[in-house]
Amino acid sequence: MPQTERISHMQGDEAFRRRERSRRLTQWTMQALVLAALVGCVWLLANNVGVNLEERNIRSGFGFLQNSAGFDIGEALIPFTSTDSVLKAFANGVLNTVRVAFFASISALILGVIVGLMRLASHPILRMLGTAHVEFYRNIPLIIQLFAIYMLITELLPMSTEPVRFGSWALLSKAGLYVAVPQQTTLALLAAAIAAVLAACLLREIWRCRVTDLVAALIGLGGGAIVLIFVWCLFGFVGGWSKPEVSGFMTEGGSALSPEFLALWLGLTTFTSAAIAEIVRAGVLAVTSGQWDAGMALGLTKVQTISYIVFPQSMRLAIPPLTSQFMNLTKNSSLAVVIGYPDIVAVGNSSINITGQALEVIVIIMAVYLFLNLIISLLMNTLNARVMRAPR
Repeated sequence: MPQTERISHMQGDEAFRRRERSRRLTQWTMQALVLAALVGCVWLLANNVGVNLEERNIRSGFGFLQNSAGFDIGEALIPFTSTDSVLKAFANGVLNTVRVAFFASISALILGVIVGLMRLASHPILRMLGTAHVEFYRNIPLIIQLFAIYMLITELLPMSTEPVRFGSWALLSKAGLYVAVPQQTTLALLAAAIAAVLAACLLREIWRCRVTDLVAALIGLGGGAIVLIFVWCLFGFVGGWSKPEVSGFMTEGGSALSPEFLALWLGLTTFTSAAIAEIVRAGVLAVTSGQWDAGMALGLTKVQTISYIVFPQSMRLAIPPLTSQFMNLTKNSSLAVVIGYPDIVAVGNSSINITGQALEVIVIIMAVYLFLNLIISLLMNTLNARVMRAPR
Protein backbone atom coordinates (compact mmCIF):
# COMPACT_ATOMS: atom_id res chain seq x y z
CA MET A 1 0.00 0.00 0.00
CA PRO A 2 1.47 3.41 -0.94
CA GLN A 3 2.43 5.63 1.95
CA THR A 4 -0.12 8.30 1.05
CA GLU A 5 -2.92 5.76 1.14
CA ARG A 6 -1.66 4.38 4.45
CA ILE A 7 -1.59 7.87 5.97
CA SER A 8 -5.09 8.56 4.66
CA HIS A 9 -6.31 5.26 6.10
CA MET A 10 -4.78 6.06 9.51
CA GLN A 11 -6.36 9.51 9.50
CA GLY A 12 -9.73 7.97 8.67
CA ASP A 13 -9.39 5.52 11.59
CA GLU A 14 -8.48 8.33 13.95
CA ALA A 15 -11.48 10.39 12.82
CA PHE A 16 -13.75 7.39 13.32
CA ARG A 17 -12.41 6.85 16.86
CA ARG A 18 -12.95 10.53 17.70
CA ARG A 19 -16.53 10.37 16.45
CA GLU A 20 -17.12 7.18 18.45
CA ARG A 21 -15.72 8.77 21.63
CA SER A 22 -17.86 11.85 21.05
CA ARG A 23 -20.95 9.68 20.54
CA ARG A 24 -20.33 7.68 23.72
CA LEU A 25 -19.66 10.87 25.71
CA THR A 26 -22.96 12.31 24.48
CA GLN A 27 -24.82 9.13 25.42
CA TRP A 28 -23.34 8.99 28.92
CA THR A 29 -24.04 12.69 29.45
CA MET A 30 -27.70 12.28 28.45
CA GLN A 31 -28.09 9.26 30.70
CA ALA A 32 -26.50 11.10 33.61
CA LEU A 33 -28.85 14.06 33.11
CA VAL A 34 -31.91 11.78 32.99
CA LEU A 35 -30.75 9.95 36.13
CA ALA A 36 -30.16 13.24 37.94
CA ALA A 37 -33.62 14.48 36.95
CA LEU A 38 -35.20 11.23 38.17
CA VAL A 39 -33.35 11.38 41.50
CA GLY A 40 -34.38 15.01 41.89
CA CYS A 41 -38.06 14.21 41.27
CA VAL A 42 -37.96 11.36 43.79
CA TRP A 43 -36.28 13.59 46.37
CA LEU A 44 -38.85 16.37 45.87
CA LEU A 45 -41.71 13.88 46.19
CA ALA A 46 -40.24 12.28 49.33
CA ASN A 47 -39.56 15.69 50.88
CA ASN A 48 -43.11 16.87 50.11
CA VAL A 49 -44.60 13.71 51.64
CA GLY A 50 -42.44 14.11 54.74
CA VAL A 51 -43.48 17.76 55.21
CA ASN A 52 -47.18 16.93 54.82
CA LEU A 53 -46.95 14.04 57.28
CA GLU A 54 -45.17 16.24 59.82
CA GLU A 55 -47.76 19.03 59.48
CA ARG A 56 -50.55 16.54 60.17
CA ASN A 57 -48.67 14.92 63.09
CA ILE A 58 -48.68 11.55 61.31
CA ARG A 59 -45.88 9.22 62.24
CA SER A 60 -43.53 8.09 59.50
CA GLY A 61 -40.67 5.66 59.14
CA PHE A 62 -40.37 1.92 59.51
CA GLY A 63 -39.76 1.77 63.24
CA PHE A 64 -43.27 0.35 63.72
CA LEU A 65 -42.00 -2.99 62.37
CA GLN A 66 -40.45 -3.68 65.77
CA ASN A 67 -43.69 -2.96 67.64
CA SER A 68 -46.14 -5.59 68.82
CA ALA A 69 -48.49 -6.59 65.99
CA GLY A 70 -51.70 -6.64 68.03
CA PHE A 71 -53.44 -9.12 65.72
CA ASP A 72 -53.35 -12.85 65.03
CA ILE A 73 -52.68 -14.73 61.78
CA GLY A 74 -54.85 -17.72 60.94
CA GLU A 75 -52.13 -19.56 58.98
CA ALA A 76 -48.59 -18.94 60.17
CA LEU A 77 -45.70 -21.00 58.85
CA ILE A 78 -43.58 -19.33 61.53
CA PRO A 79 -45.15 -19.62 65.03
CA PHE A 80 -46.85 -16.29 65.66
CA THR A 81 -48.89 -14.60 68.40
CA SER A 82 -50.40 -11.13 68.65
CA THR A 83 -47.53 -10.04 70.91
CA ASP A 84 -44.90 -10.74 68.24
CA SER A 85 -43.50 -7.95 66.08
CA VAL A 86 -45.09 -6.53 62.95
CA LEU A 87 -41.98 -7.61 61.06
CA LYS A 88 -42.65 -11.24 61.99
CA ALA A 89 -46.24 -10.82 60.82
CA PHE A 90 -45.00 -9.56 57.44
CA ALA A 91 -42.60 -12.51 57.24
CA ASN A 92 -45.54 -14.89 57.65
CA GLY A 93 -47.49 -12.98 55.02
CA VAL A 94 -44.62 -13.23 52.54
CA LEU A 95 -44.23 -16.97 53.19
CA ASN A 96 -47.96 -17.53 52.68
CA THR A 97 -47.81 -15.62 49.39
CA VAL A 98 -44.78 -17.59 48.20
CA ARG A 99 -46.36 -20.89 49.24
CA VAL A 100 -49.59 -20.44 47.30
CA ALA A 101 -47.82 -18.91 44.28
CA PHE A 102 -45.30 -21.77 44.12
CA PHE A 103 -47.82 -24.59 44.28
CA ALA A 104 -50.28 -22.81 41.99
CA SER A 105 -47.56 -22.21 39.38
CA ILE A 106 -46.68 -25.91 39.29
CA SER A 107 -50.29 -27.12 39.12
CA ALA A 108 -51.25 -24.44 36.56
CA LEU A 109 -48.33 -25.41 34.33
CA ILE A 110 -49.18 -29.13 34.47
CA LEU A 111 -52.89 -28.53 33.88
CA GLY A 112 -52.18 -25.96 31.17
CA VAL A 113 -49.91 -28.34 29.23
CA ILE A 114 -52.50 -31.12 29.47
CA VAL A 115 -55.34 -28.86 28.32
CA GLY A 116 -53.19 -27.39 25.54
CA LEU A 117 -52.44 -30.86 24.20
CA MET A 118 -56.12 -31.78 24.51
CA ARG A 119 -56.95 -28.87 22.22
CA LEU A 120 -54.55 -30.32 19.64
CA ALA A 121 -55.90 -33.87 19.93
CA SER A 122 -57.55 -35.52 16.96
CA HIS A 123 -60.33 -36.91 19.16
CA PRO A 124 -63.30 -34.47 19.06
CA ILE A 125 -64.35 -35.06 22.68
CA LEU A 126 -60.88 -34.25 23.99
CA ARG A 127 -60.77 -31.12 21.83
CA MET A 128 -64.21 -30.07 23.07
CA LEU A 129 -63.25 -30.57 26.74
CA GLY A 130 -60.04 -28.59 26.27
CA THR A 131 -61.87 -25.77 24.53
CA ALA A 132 -64.55 -25.72 27.23
CA HIS A 133 -61.90 -25.44 29.95
CA VAL A 134 -60.15 -22.54 28.22
CA GLU A 135 -63.30 -20.60 27.33
CA PHE A 136 -64.91 -21.05 30.74
CA TYR A 137 -62.04 -20.07 33.01
CA ARG A 138 -60.54 -17.44 30.70
CA ASN A 139 -63.75 -15.41 30.42
CA ILE A 140 -64.74 -15.24 34.10
CA PRO A 141 -62.93 -12.75 36.37
CA LEU A 142 -60.61 -14.40 38.86
CA ILE A 143 -62.23 -12.71 41.85
CA ILE A 144 -65.60 -14.24 40.89
CA GLN A 145 -63.99 -17.66 40.54
CA LEU A 146 -62.44 -17.32 44.00
CA PHE A 147 -65.79 -16.45 45.55
CA ALA A 148 -67.44 -19.38 43.76
CA ILE A 149 -64.81 -21.93 44.77
CA TYR A 150 -64.77 -20.69 48.36
CA MET A 151 -68.55 -20.95 48.58
CA LEU A 152 -68.47 -24.47 47.15
CA ILE A 153 -65.95 -25.53 49.78
CA THR A 154 -67.67 -23.89 52.73
CA GLU A 155 -71.28 -24.59 51.72
CA LEU A 156 -71.31 -27.97 49.97
CA LEU A 157 -68.69 -29.90 51.90
CA PRO A 158 -69.80 -31.67 55.11
CA MET A 159 -69.07 -30.47 58.63
CA SER A 160 -65.73 -31.28 60.23
CA THR A 161 -67.45 -33.90 62.43
CA GLU A 162 -68.47 -35.93 59.35
CA PRO A 163 -65.72 -35.33 56.79
CA VAL A 164 -65.19 -37.04 53.47
CA ARG A 165 -62.62 -39.74 54.21
CA PHE A 166 -59.87 -40.94 51.91
CA GLY A 167 -59.01 -43.99 53.93
CA SER A 168 -57.04 -43.00 57.00
CA TRP A 169 -54.76 -40.73 54.98
CA ALA A 170 -56.89 -37.62 54.37
CA LEU A 171 -60.06 -35.88 55.56
CA LEU A 172 -61.96 -33.23 53.59
CA SER A 173 -64.59 -30.97 55.15
CA LYS A 174 -65.57 -27.34 55.55
CA ALA A 175 -62.56 -26.97 57.83
CA GLY A 176 -60.24 -27.80 54.95
CA LEU A 177 -58.12 -30.73 53.85
CA TYR A 178 -56.21 -32.73 56.46
CA VAL A 179 -53.52 -35.10 55.17
CA ALA A 180 -51.18 -37.56 56.87
CA VAL A 181 -47.55 -36.52 57.29
CA PRO A 182 -44.46 -38.25 58.75
CA GLN A 183 -44.03 -37.89 62.49
CA GLN A 184 -40.70 -36.14 61.97
CA THR A 185 -42.05 -33.73 59.39
CA THR A 186 -39.20 -31.21 59.37
CA LEU A 187 -36.47 -33.83 59.10
CA ALA A 188 -38.40 -35.71 56.41
CA LEU A 189 -38.90 -32.55 54.37
CA LEU A 190 -35.22 -31.59 54.62
CA ALA A 191 -34.00 -35.08 53.65
CA ALA A 192 -36.51 -35.34 50.80
CA ALA A 193 -35.51 -31.92 49.43
CA ILE A 194 -31.77 -32.77 49.49
CA ALA A 195 -32.37 -36.15 47.86
CA ALA A 196 -34.59 -34.58 45.20
CA VAL A 197 -31.99 -31.94 44.29
CA LEU A 198 -29.21 -34.53 44.04
CA ALA A 199 -31.37 -36.86 41.95
CA ALA A 200 -32.44 -34.03 39.63
CA CYS A 201 -28.82 -32.96 39.02
CA LEU A 202 -27.68 -36.56 38.45
CA LEU A 203 -30.49 -37.36 35.98
CA ARG A 204 -29.89 -34.11 34.11
CA GLU A 205 -26.19 -34.91 33.67
CA ILE A 206 -26.97 -38.46 32.52
CA TRP A 207 -29.54 -37.40 29.92
CA ARG A 208 -28.01 -34.15 28.64
CA CYS A 209 -25.77 -36.09 26.22
CA ARG A 210 -28.76 -37.92 24.73
CA VAL A 211 -31.42 -35.24 24.44
CA THR A 212 -31.62 -31.44 24.37
CA ASP A 213 -30.78 -29.42 27.48
CA LEU A 214 -34.41 -28.50 28.06
CA VAL A 215 -35.65 -32.08 27.84
CA ALA A 216 -32.81 -33.21 30.12
CA ALA A 217 -33.82 -30.53 32.64
CA LEU A 218 -37.44 -31.69 32.52
CA ILE A 219 -36.36 -35.30 33.05
CA GLY A 220 -34.28 -34.17 36.02
CA LEU A 221 -37.20 -32.27 37.54
CA GLY A 222 -39.55 -35.20 37.07
CA GLY A 223 -37.08 -37.63 38.59
CA GLY A 224 -36.41 -35.26 41.48
CA ALA A 225 -40.13 -35.01 42.19
CA ILE A 226 -40.42 -38.81 42.27
CA VAL A 227 -37.44 -39.08 44.63
CA LEU A 228 -38.92 -36.37 46.87
CA ILE A 229 -42.21 -38.27 47.20
CA PHE A 230 -40.36 -41.57 47.74
CA VAL A 231 -38.12 -40.23 50.53
CA TRP A 232 -41.08 -38.45 52.15
CA CYS A 233 -43.12 -41.68 52.22
CA LEU A 234 -40.09 -43.68 53.36
CA PHE A 235 -39.71 -41.45 56.42
CA GLY A 236 -43.38 -41.92 57.17
CA PHE A 237 -43.32 -45.71 56.96
CA VAL A 238 -40.10 -45.99 58.96
CA GLY A 239 -40.75 -43.36 61.64
CA GLY A 240 -44.54 -43.53 61.66
CA TRP A 241 -47.31 -41.32 60.29
CA SER A 242 -49.26 -38.55 61.94
CA LYS A 243 -52.74 -39.25 60.57
CA PRO A 244 -55.75 -36.93 60.91
CA GLU A 245 -58.47 -38.13 63.26
CA VAL A 246 -61.79 -36.57 64.25
CA SER A 247 -61.98 -35.83 67.96
CA GLY A 248 -65.32 -34.22 68.85
CA PHE A 249 -65.58 -30.98 66.90
CA MET A 250 -61.84 -30.90 66.25
CA THR A 251 -59.49 -32.73 63.89
CA GLU A 252 -56.22 -33.82 65.43
CA GLY A 253 -53.04 -35.01 63.74
CA GLY A 254 -51.83 -34.63 60.20
CA SER A 255 -51.28 -31.38 58.37
CA ALA A 256 -54.10 -29.00 57.46
CA LEU A 257 -54.77 -26.99 54.32
CA SER A 258 -57.36 -24.33 55.12
CA PRO A 259 -60.39 -23.75 52.88
CA GLU A 260 -58.99 -20.28 52.09
CA PHE A 261 -55.73 -21.79 50.84
CA LEU A 262 -57.56 -24.46 48.84
CA ALA A 263 -59.87 -21.90 47.22
CA LEU A 264 -57.00 -19.60 46.28
CA TRP A 265 -54.86 -22.48 45.02
CA LEU A 266 -57.64 -23.91 42.86
CA GLY A 267 -58.70 -20.49 41.57
CA LEU A 268 -55.20 -19.45 40.54
CA THR A 269 -54.58 -22.87 38.99
CA THR A 270 -57.69 -22.99 36.81
CA PHE A 271 -57.55 -19.32 35.80
CA THR A 272 -53.87 -19.37 34.81
CA SER A 273 -54.00 -22.83 33.22
CA ALA A 274 -56.44 -21.51 30.59
CA ALA A 275 -53.87 -18.97 29.39
CA ILE A 276 -51.00 -21.47 29.59
CA ALA A 277 -53.00 -23.95 27.49
CA GLU A 278 -53.30 -21.39 24.71
CA ILE A 279 -49.57 -20.61 24.93
CA VAL A 280 -48.68 -24.29 24.63
CA ARG A 281 -51.09 -24.78 21.72
CA ALA A 282 -49.73 -21.72 19.90
CA GLY A 283 -46.14 -22.84 20.43
CA VAL A 284 -46.76 -26.28 18.96
CA LEU A 285 -48.78 -24.93 16.03
CA ALA A 286 -46.01 -22.44 15.24
CA VAL A 287 -43.72 -25.35 14.32
CA THR A 288 -44.49 -26.04 10.66
CA SER A 289 -45.41 -29.49 9.40
CA GLY A 290 -42.22 -29.45 7.36
CA GLN A 291 -40.25 -29.84 10.60
CA TRP A 292 -42.11 -33.06 11.35
CA ASP A 293 -41.45 -34.29 7.81
CA ALA A 294 -37.75 -33.40 8.10
CA GLY A 295 -37.42 -35.39 11.31
CA MET A 296 -39.10 -38.41 9.80
CA ALA A 297 -36.92 -38.11 6.66
CA LEU A 298 -33.82 -38.27 8.85
CA GLY A 299 -35.02 -41.57 10.26
CA LEU A 300 -36.01 -40.21 13.68
CA THR A 301 -38.88 -41.76 15.57
CA LYS A 302 -41.90 -39.67 16.52
CA VAL A 303 -40.64 -39.29 20.10
CA GLN A 304 -37.19 -38.24 18.86
CA THR A 305 -38.75 -35.77 16.41
CA ILE A 306 -40.75 -34.20 19.22
CA SER A 307 -37.76 -34.14 21.62
CA TYR A 308 -35.13 -32.83 19.21
CA ILE A 309 -37.10 -30.72 16.73
CA VAL A 310 -40.69 -29.80 17.65
CA PHE A 311 -40.51 -29.36 21.41
CA PRO A 312 -37.37 -27.14 21.53
CA GLN A 313 -38.75 -24.88 18.80
CA SER A 314 -42.15 -24.57 20.46
CA MET A 315 -40.52 -23.73 23.80
CA ARG A 316 -38.60 -20.86 22.19
CA LEU A 317 -41.96 -19.24 21.54
CA ALA A 318 -43.71 -20.40 24.72
CA ILE A 319 -41.26 -19.47 27.49
CA PRO A 320 -41.48 -15.64 27.25
CA PRO A 321 -45.32 -15.57 27.59
CA LEU A 322 -45.09 -18.27 30.28
CA THR A 323 -42.89 -15.88 32.25
CA SER A 324 -45.65 -13.27 32.13
CA GLN A 325 -48.23 -15.82 33.26
CA PHE A 326 -46.17 -16.88 36.29
CA MET A 327 -45.65 -13.23 37.21
CA ASN A 328 -49.37 -12.52 36.77
CA LEU A 329 -50.21 -15.50 38.95
CA THR A 330 -47.99 -14.19 41.74
CA LYS A 331 -49.59 -10.74 41.52
CA ASN A 332 -53.10 -12.22 41.30
CA SER A 333 -52.50 -14.00 44.59
CA SER A 334 -53.10 -10.59 46.22
CA LEU A 335 -56.84 -11.27 45.68
CA ALA A 336 -56.51 -13.68 48.61
CA VAL A 337 -57.65 -10.82 50.81
CA VAL A 338 -61.25 -11.21 49.55
CA ILE A 339 -61.53 -14.76 50.93
CA GLY A 340 -59.53 -14.23 54.11
CA TYR A 341 -56.26 -15.95 53.25
CA PRO A 342 -53.48 -14.24 55.26
CA ASP A 343 -51.10 -13.27 52.47
CA ILE A 344 -48.87 -10.18 52.46
CA VAL A 345 -51.79 -7.90 51.47
CA ALA A 346 -54.05 -9.18 54.27
CA VAL A 347 -51.26 -8.76 56.81
CA GLY A 348 -50.61 -5.28 55.45
CA ASN A 349 -54.27 -4.29 55.83
CA SER A 350 -54.28 -5.48 59.44
CA SER A 351 -51.06 -3.56 60.10
CA ILE A 352 -52.56 -0.37 58.65
CA ASN A 353 -55.59 -0.69 60.95
CA ILE A 354 -53.32 -1.07 64.00
CA THR A 355 -50.44 1.30 63.22
CA GLY A 356 -52.07 3.79 60.86
CA GLN A 357 -48.90 3.95 58.73
CA ALA A 358 -50.48 3.19 55.39
CA LEU A 359 -47.73 4.65 53.20
CA GLU A 360 -44.97 2.53 54.68
CA VAL A 361 -47.08 -0.63 54.55
CA ILE A 362 -47.96 -0.07 50.90
CA VAL A 363 -44.28 0.49 50.09
CA ILE A 364 -43.42 -2.83 51.79
CA ILE A 365 -46.11 -4.69 49.85
CA MET A 366 -44.97 -3.16 46.56
CA ALA A 367 -41.35 -4.07 47.31
CA VAL A 368 -42.29 -7.68 48.11
CA TYR A 369 -44.17 -8.19 44.84
CA LEU A 370 -41.41 -6.42 42.91
CA PHE A 371 -38.77 -8.68 44.43
CA LEU A 372 -40.76 -11.88 43.83
CA ASN A 373 -41.46 -11.03 40.21
CA LEU A 374 -37.85 -10.04 39.57
CA ILE A 375 -36.80 -13.47 40.88
CA ILE A 376 -39.33 -15.17 38.57
CA SER A 377 -38.14 -13.07 35.65
CA LEU A 378 -34.50 -13.90 36.36
CA LEU A 379 -35.16 -17.65 36.54
CA MET A 380 -37.31 -17.73 33.41
CA ASN A 381 -34.89 -15.52 31.45
CA THR A 382 -32.08 -17.90 32.39
CA LEU A 383 -34.16 -20.81 31.13
CA ASN A 384 -35.04 -18.89 27.98
CA ALA A 385 -31.35 -18.16 27.32
CA ARG A 386 -30.58 -21.88 27.58
CA VAL A 387 -33.38 -22.74 25.18
CA MET A 388 -32.39 -20.06 22.67
CA ARG A 389 -28.74 -21.10 22.75
CA ALA A 390 -27.55 -22.72 19.57
CA PRO A 391 -27.34 -26.55 19.80
CA ARG A 392 -23.98 -28.12 20.44
